[in-house]
Parts: sequence; structure tokens; C-alpha cells
Amino acid sequence: MPLRIYNTLSKDMEIFEPITPHKVNMYVCGVTPYDEPHLGHARAYITFDVIRRYLEHLGYKVNYVQNITDIDDKIIKRAAEEGKTTSEIVNKYSMEYFSMMDKLSVLPASMYPRATEHIPEMINVIKTLVDKGFAYAVGGDVYFEVAKFKGYGKLSSRDEKAMMAGARVAVDERKKNPLDFALWKAAKPGEPFWDSPWGQGRPGWHIECSTMSTKYLGETFDIHGGGLDLVFPHHENEIAQAEGATGKPFAKYWIHNGFVTINKEKMSKSLKNFFTIREVLSKFKPQVVRLFLLSTHYRSPVNYSDDDLKAVGNKLFTLQEGIDYINAYVDASPQTKDHTDHSDEIKSFKEKFFGAMDSDFNTADAIGVIFETLTLAHDLMKKRTDKKYLISARMLLSEFLGVLGLDIKETSVPEDVLRLVHERDLAKKSKDFAKADEVRDKVKALGYLIKDTPFGSITSGVL
Repeated sequence: MPLRIYNTLSKDMEIFEPITPHKVNMYVCGVTPYDEPHLGHARAYITFDVIRRYLEHLGYKVNYVQNITDIDDKIIKRAAEEGKTTSEIVNKYSMEYFSMMDKLSVLPASMYPRATEHIPEMINVIKTLVDKGFAYAVGGDVYFEVAKFKGYGKLSSRDEKAMMAGARVAVDERKKNPLDFALWKAAKPGEPFWDSPWGQGRPGWHIECSTMSTKYLGETFDIHGGGLDLVFPHHENEIAQAEGATGKPFAKYWIHNGFVTINKEKMSKSLKNFFTIREVLSKFKPQVVRLFLLSTHYRSPVNYSDDDLKAVGNKLFTLQEGIDYINAYVDASPQTKDHTDHSDEIKSFKEKFFGAMDSDFNTADAIGVIFETLTLAHDLMKKRTDKKYLISARMLLSEFLGVLGLDIKETSVPEDVLRLVHERDLAKKSKDFAKADEVRDKVKALGYLIKDTPFGSITSGVL
């Protein structure tokens, strides 16, 4: 089954065919580091981390570029509030972003180009747009004239009235059309600036992504991604700029992840209803958060609640405990009673898992297959099946978890806990069940649970 992706541009599922065989160029809009990253950022970058992991699992070499917007009105405002330079603000919150991504097992992108490191390239693109008649200068500002680009609106499929509302454009009598957007902004007192043919100033937000993506991935590349809130105006404007400048199609596939909601309302800093990643990780382990966000298809909204995270934590513990159980069975090598060949049965789960991932990266269904595989493994253990089938199931689970970036390994139990487990085993053998229960409670207080199996005690960490 070929990989099929929902393309926001065509509004349809399409078979994925990269421009260059065996290679994928992917650009995802990165952070504007002026504050701590929130759960919406986690949702976006975990989504594209899994897409990247799956493409690499299929054998593609992925060049993944993610920008850092290090000059912006919000950064300038935060710097003024904290009495720091914009560079200090950017470095502070960029480090926080990278720290949180590392905790969530998000692999680093191939590169993280910064806007301020590409000002000359942006100026050249703007000059090209002016020379081609797509842009005009007025009073030190340069605007893109949307009426000159005939494909404007093709990504968002909005009419002009809807685009006006979505753009939330400020009234500026100098614009030819209220939808025209800034490519270059004239310098204001006290703000960072660069020299340009139109005077001192700084680039607009949209131009950086068009410039840096085409510089590092080519004038036409495979995948452009980001959150659903970026479809309009940011991505719509990127297309206009890039295609206006090059005369070529910009990105072949457009992928957008859905929102994280709180009480079914989009989580955002502007609405002041957001949770930072750090806040969430103070209550839940990173792998719980990752599994929670992947348990819903990436294009659908996911509603945040502590109760939902707790439920996912229980699921993750079940998975961890199940893997420990399989390991205990394999290590014990019990006498085989069931001599049935289960190879095809186990193989069918691999087909189901990759079938789900090939259907627009359906991680929700793929996670369901993981738990079905675990259930099969437990059924095989109850039947006393040859351990080679359990080894196959374990390898399959490891492969599935690797694709999703879920780092679930055999529980590593400290020596002091192992000594207590051994002490409990001795107490059970001598039928001192009161002492056995007492030791079990001590182990639980240390963050571990003991489960008795026909193959001996297994110990799992409490999530």
C-alpha cells in the first residue's frame, strides 16, 4: 500500500511521490522565541517528528528544515519589558524550546536557520518581486500586491471577504488593497534595523520562510508543514511570494496539524488559555504527553484535560508492564504447550500498523494496533506458545514504538528495589504473606509495582 497524504492545497488524499526518488525535502515553520513553548507547539513538532521518522523508516533521506523567527514585534516587546536585547530574549527562549523538544523525544531538525542570518537573501527576493511588479514601495515600507498574484487564496480557498477577516489587517491608507502585506518594514525608533534599497528597516514575517525554505530545499520542494492556524495568512502569503519570485510551484504537499483545545476552544497565548510544556511536564511524564498527542489523528483537534492525560498514563503503564511481561516469559523459557505456527498472525499486525501509517500518518489507529499486538502476545503466553513467537512480537512492538518515537524499554530497576523484590520472593516462599505485602508497599513507595507471573516476579515503574 503506497503512502497517501492529505494535501491542504488540493483538499484531497494524494499518493506521496517525492520530487527526487528516495529523498524528501521538508520545511516546517518554527517558533518565534519570545515566551515558553506551549502544548500547541508540542502537538505541531511531535506531529512532524513522527512524519519525519516514518519517512526515514520507509527508506527516504529526509532533509528537514525548521526556521527560527528571531526578529518580530513580540520579541521586541518582550525585550523592552525585560530590559534585555532581542538576542538575549531569542537565545533564552530558543534554549527552552530545544530543552522541551528533547524531553518529548523530538529529533533535531537537519537545520534551524534564523531570520536575522538571512537578511541579504530576503532583500534580494523582495527586489525581485518589486522588479516583477508583484510588490511596491511606499514610505520605506514594501508591500506585496495580492491582486497581481492570480493564485492568491488557493491554499485556504477563502473568498476576499473571508481573507480580510482572517488577515485582521490594520487600516493603512498607503496600501493599494487592505490585503496587501508587508515584505519590508521601515525602522521605528529603538528597534533593530538593517540597511536596504528602501531605507533602514527589517523584514516582514512571511518573507523569511519563503526565502529560507527555497534557499535550503530548492525552488520547489516536497513538503511544507505547520499548524492549521498558519494556512492563512502566513502560508498563503508564502506561496504568493515564492511563486511570484521564481515562477515555479512552491511546495508539492502542504500538511497542517489541528489545534489543541481547552474546553473545545483553541489554545493560544492571545486567549490566555494555554499551558506551557514545562507546566504539563511537571505533572505528567514526557512519554505520556507524547502518547496523548499521538492518540488523535494529527489533523483533528485534541482536547486537553488532566483526566485524559491520566488515562493515557494508565495506557502507557499497561504497555510498559506488558513488555516487561514478555521479557520475563522469554527469559524464563517455559515449556511449550502450544505448537501452532503463529507467524502469519503476528505478521498481520505489521501490515495493519503500516497500513494505518500509510493512510495519512494515522497514529491513532497505529497505536490501536500496538495494543492489539500486546493482547496477542499475552494470549500466546497464556497458551505456553514457543517463545520464538514472543520474540517476534517483541521485535514488532519495538519497531512500532520506534516509528512513533515512544521510548518504552524494559524497566530498569535499581539495585535497592531488586533487593526488596528478592526479599519479597523469599517471604512468599516461606508463606510470610504479611511481610511480602509490607515489602510490596515499600517497593511501590519507591515508584515501582510488582506483578506475580507464572515466570516469576516482574517489576515495572509507575508512570
